[in-house]
Amino acid sequence: QVQLVESGGGLVQAGGSLRLSCAASGSIFSIDTMAWYRQAPGKQRELVARIASGGSTNYADSVKGRFTISRDNVKNTEYLQMNSLKPEDTAVYYCYARITPRSSYVRDYWGQGTQVTVSS
Repeated sequence: QVQLVESGGGLVQAGGSLRLSCAASGSIFSIDTMAWYRQAPGKQRELVARIASGGSTNYADSVKGRFTISRDNVKNTEYLQMNSLKPEDTAVYYCYARITPRSSYVRDYWGQGTQVTVSS
C-alpha cells in the first residue's frame, strides 16, 4: 500500500529555517507531480510549492525567494527548505503526490501533516 510519511516540522523563531521531508513508500510504478500544501487555523488549505517529475517548480507568491521545493526521484522523496520564516508561515504542512501504484490506477496521495510554528 502506498503512503506518504512526512518529517521535519517543529517550532522555530522568526527568521529561522526548517526543512520538511516527505517519503513515498510502497509498490510504486511512477510519481508525477509532488507538492506541499499548508493549512492555517481558520483558513483553507493552500498550495505552497509544486514540482513536476521533470523538475519544473511553482511557488505561492507569499513564499517565493524564501522556500525551495526539491525531489529525489531515486528515493521517492520530496523536500521543502524553508528559510526566513515568518509567523504567518505557521500552519500544518501537508505533502502531496500523484502516484501510479504498480497494480492500480493513478491517484492523489496525502501525507499526515506536520505542524510548523514560527514564533515572533
